[in-house]
Amino acid sequence: MRIEQQPAYVLHARPYRETSMLVECLTRDHGRIGVVARGVRRERARLQRAQLEPFQHLSLDLVLKGELATLRGAEFAGPATRLTGDAGLAGLYLNELIVRLTGRQDPNPELFDLYAGTLARLSAGEPLAWSLRRFERDMLDSIGYALQLDIDAEQGEPIDPETSYRYAPGTGSIAARPGDREAIRGGDLLAFAADRCPDTAGLVALRRLMRQVIAFHLGGGELRAWRVLGAAMTRR
Repeated sequence: MRIEQQPAYVLHARPYRETSMLVECLTRDHGRIGVVARGVRRERARLQRAQLEPFQHLSLDLVLKGELATLRGAEFAGPATRLTGDAGLAGLYLNELIVRLTGRQDPNPELFDLYAGTLARLSAGEPLAWSLRRFERDMLDSIGYALQLDIDAEQGEPIDPETSYRYAPGTGSIAARPGDREAIRGGDLLAFAADRCPDTAGLVALRRLMRQVIAFHLGGGELRAWRVLGAAMTRR
């Protein structure tokens, strides 16, 4: 199947055979696609490797056959994106999250738009912690794993902002026991549901909550980016 002028973002690229690269792309209409870019590692390659760096917004011409597509052409669809420092690490985390939690060729235009918007916020220097929590929440929603943030899963009652809760992946928010280290304030859950940024303590609790939920959907695994981000924070 020929795919022409398909909006896409580069998630990851690695060497493939002697002169080619295998590129993971998030496309608007076809979801995540593995793309073989033949010959791009040759010295005089027509397509520049810089076009295939992570975060780049491209327009791709592809031939899709089976699980992988062959790249026939690529053009920048906007200004080149440069994320450095903490924003770059955050962007790589987004990319790994998409690769680990989505299947290939599963169309999800909502996720494509969500990713584009989050890259723009990272590039603009918006607060990283809140940008990441919003992306995690909305990505899970887009792939069918929406969080239950405003209802007590056991009682069926609205979350009480003055009560502490624990989030049980696969179940939802339930009342926390005294001394529970994973407890989160009901007010923070409600703020998250309403897309309002909580205070610093709330953001720390949401980070812990989201890591637990994501690990659950990874089958108990973890992301390499968690270790990289943790090491970066420890060095400061």
